[in-house]
Amino acid sequence: MGIFRRPAFLAATAMTVLLCLYLAFVAQYAFAFLGADAWAAKGLGVALLVLPAIGAWYVLVEWRLGTTVQRMADELEAEGGLPLHDGERLPNGQLTEDAAQAIFDNARAQAELNAGDWRAWFTVAWAYDANRDRSMARRSLRHAAQLYRESR
Repeated sequence: MGIFRRPAFLAATAMTVLLCLYLAFVAQYAFAFLGADAWAAKGLGVALLVLPAIGAWYVLVEWRLGTTVQRMADELEAEGGLPLHDGERLPNGQLTEDAAQAIFDNARAQAELNAGDWRAWFTVAWAYDANRDRSMARRSLRHAAQLYRESR
């Protein structure tokens, strides 16, 4: 499936466009405030310019992570190494806590043995996700992406 037909890509693109429109709107008001005579308005204009700058930085960082994770997933899929979690499942399709913990323990042990391997950290991220710990899953994906970029 091409990247432009992936629902996640389309959703990310839509959210990015909406965010850019919002940031442009805020920047327009910031420049209007900067053009005013009052010092308070100028201060507000400067403060409003900080928001689009932070937003633009955040969008770039997230797109960089997303494209890197997609490249890693494509490479693992080509190698036949995508992490697939087998185990007992709940009626809603999620892994049971015991199955998810076993998968995590195995992935974490592999990452400790191969601390510099992005593949191991990618697997750890999916194991965290199976354990419903999205924060650590994202942190592990960021680490895997950093290792992936360093290996290139």
